[in-house]
Amino acid sequence: MNENVLEKLKILAESARYDVSCSSSGTSRSNKKGTIGSAAGWGICHSFAEDGRCISLLKIMLTNSCIYDCAYCINRRSNDIPRATLSVSELVDLTIEFYRRNYIEGLFLSSGIVRNPDYTMERLVRIVKDLRQVHRFNGYIHMKSIPGASEELVQEAGLYADRLSVNIEIPKEESLKILAPEKDFQSVFAPMRYIQQGVLQSAEDRKRFRHAPRFAPAGQSTQMIVGATPETDKDILWVSSALYKRPTMKRVYYSGFVPVNAYDNRLPALKQPPLVRENRLYQADWLLRFYQFKVEEIVDDAYPHLDLEVDPKLAWALRHPEHFPVDINKADYEMILRVPGIGVKSAQLIVVSRRHGRLGTEQLKKIGIVMKKAQYFITCNELTMQSVQDLRPENVRRLLVQKNNRKQDDRQLILPFADQE
Repeated sequence: MNENVLEKLKILAESARYDVSCSSSGTSRSNKKGTIGSAAGWGICHSFAEDGRCISLLKIMLTNSCIYDCAYCINRRSNDIPRATLSVSELVDLTIEFYRRNYIEGLFLSSGIVRNPDYTMERLVRIVKDLRQVHRFNGYIHMKSIPGASEELVQEAGLYADRLSVNIEIPKEESLKILAPEKDFQSVFAPMRYIQQGVLQSAEDRKRFRHAPRFAPAGQSTQMIVGATPETDKDILWVSSALYKRPTMKRVYYSGFVPVNAYDNRLPALKQPPLVRENRLYQADWLLRFYQFKVEEIVDDAYPHLDLEVDPKLAWALRHPEHFPVDINKADYEMILRVPGIGVKSAQLIVVSRRHGRLGTEQLKKIGIVMKKAQYFITCNELTMQSVQDLRPENVRRLLVQKNNRKQDDRQLILPFADQE
């Protein structure tokens, strides 16, 4: 392989690593005669697929040069960093060669903005189009749509990419204007709307015409930076909730702010990324999507930030002890789902299993619920533990936090000697 291309690859892969919005694909497409590659199962993941397979994507930028000077971005115009740009043919050949060597199974493609959004978007579209039509590449492709790009280019991109995404980055426009003066929400939400229209129109066309082309079959995703601006978790989750109401939005990703640039007084002076807060936002996001929670139940004016010591579901339960304990053998599915330590699959198994007899502690453990949490919030046949009503929420919280801290201390003690086992 050309050494010049490899040097560009090193620079551009490093520049792309801060974009986290490339995990699940949510698409399924088997190999076809005359093509190479496939996107199967519940799709390609950046690290692991649903069946446990480790999946690799070539995560790369077309260029890390950019006309914008966003304070939070390592590729901003004013940064003195090595710059590189791949030609369309170089990136296409790189993808195919890496696939043939079995290094990758898919492509995550983004780019800095050069000249103008349409010029950059047109080059990205040429790459995915050549991969599909010239090289017959049938693997997974996730492409970043450029904010401000024309509707025509977004519509063309959706014919070749499995997933399209546009990053919001900052949850409030006034904060975005401070950190990225050249950007506004209109340039972000316009391509989001084009993608949604394309997906919905494609679904209608496929009802009438069996072989109508699919448009971005894995839908769209976006990303928000956490901790670069003063917005609360409540502000962030309200934006996420509104986005999930759109039928084609599959995932909102949260990225703890990494201070990658020289000190800028527009940004907070963080010593390390807010990774715990990022994790809590993902947990809250899960509650919104799969546990039938509403934003105002997770965060409100009294509690605008997520509790960093306990997960959002446990925090809600501790704030609402009047709903507990829940009788596992009688409660409806929706209430069982709100018990800390019980997940979606476990709740479904409980509802099915109790038809055949009353459930006790041993059965619940076999089902897979986390008893160290759930025991304070449920009643069943043999459970003798005092409930949250008996112990009071503050005492239950203290017990669970202490157990978690001890567990972390044990891990720290064991970790240095793990290689001796």
